[in-house]
Amino acid sequence: MEQFFQFMVHGFDQFFRYTAFPNFTIGHVVMLIVGLLFIYLAIAKEYEPLLLVPIGFGILIGNIPFLQGANLQIGIYEPGSVMGYLYFGVLKGIYPPLIFLGIGAMTDFSALLSNPKLMLLGAAAQLGIFGAYMIALFLGFLPEQAAAIGIIGGADGPTAIFLSSKLAPELVGAIAISAYSYMALVPVIQPPIMRLLTTDKERVIRMKPPRSVSKTEKILFPIVGLILTTLIVPSAMPLLGMLFFGNMLKESGVTKRLADTAKGSLIDIVTILIGLTVGASTQATTFLTSQSVGIFILGAGSFVIATTGGILFVKFMNLFLKDGNKINPLIGNAGVSAVPDSARVSQIIGLEYDKTNHLLMHAMAPNVAGVIGSAVAAGILLSFFMG
Repeated sequence: MEQFFQFMVHGFDQFFRYTAFPNFTIGHVVMLIVGLLFIYLAIAKEYEPLLLVPIGFGILIGNIPFLQGANLQIGIYEPGSVMGYLYFGVLKGIYPPLIFLGIGAMTDFSALLSNPKLMLLGAAAQLGIFGAYMIALFLGFLPEQAAAIGIIGGADGPTAIFLSSKLAPELVGAIAISAYSYMALVPVIQPPIMRLLTTDKERVIRMKPPRSVSKTEKILFPIVGLILTTLIVPSAMPLLGMLFFGNMLKESGVTKRLADTAKGSLIDIVTILIGLTVGASTQATTFLTSQSVGIFILGAGSFVIATTGGILFVKFMNLFLKDGNKINPLIGNAGVSAVPDSARVSQIIGLEYDKTNHLLMHAMAPNVAGVIGSAVAAGILLSFFMG
């Protein structure tokens, strides 16, 4: 009887050691709360639910603690784990080009083709990338790490993952979480900056209606765009090549099935895999460090700089434009490539000051230009630090 009792005690002790309860840390509790917050913002506030629900649930999955060193192959960082294999697509930069393929297939570049000068706003908003890069260097990050952190300012999650996987794979989780978080919080972060930097008179500027763009122009754009951008920055080929290829599928008119797949089931599947694995990579024992917190703060700074840069550049351009051709600076925020959320914010804030002034189509021009701009910026940084 005594041996049976000892066996039962030992068995229960063994079982208890393998449960989550004795392995909980304060870090796990913090990250579980963060995961629940993401899910709440996605469902209750509808902040980028297609991103925040997978990421938030991934955070929950990644922060159910388990016995370390037991080789259970369940943690995302354990060799041989299923989540680790899925995370491979993030670490090796496989998922981002597939996301860009879908973005290209669902993007209409007509607004940009109609008013090409608005492309400059997409370039101006990349100021956040280089501003954050300088700050990260000042704070002691290695140049490669600083470059990967800076790309958060483009508000482009796939590009952030792609660049950090090449330059600073040890920071992929923190950078990806930061980039996607700020993409989701566009409706919260940008409006105060837009109101602060514009006057009542500027907010009601009416822009000329976009001209009609021919089908020929739409077909030629992905071809010309690919050649011009990749001749300058060949290292951005994986992203820009897939972006323009997806757009060609859309605009050619003869590959509807392929375009529908790229912008539908394919991008949905990859979004699920990215969101879930990026969320799971926030495993508290590995992720929750002062460095990760610093990256999150730097990400906020880069996002603010990018938004500010876009708005101020519009105001600068207006100094040289005649009345009737001036640009409403409320579309300057759309230069960050959170498509289409930042353009939608331009529309919402514009309607607050003039119920009949619709800025959405105008804002889509710098918005899609920002997608190209962030990929070009990533290619430039990659060519500097991979050489």
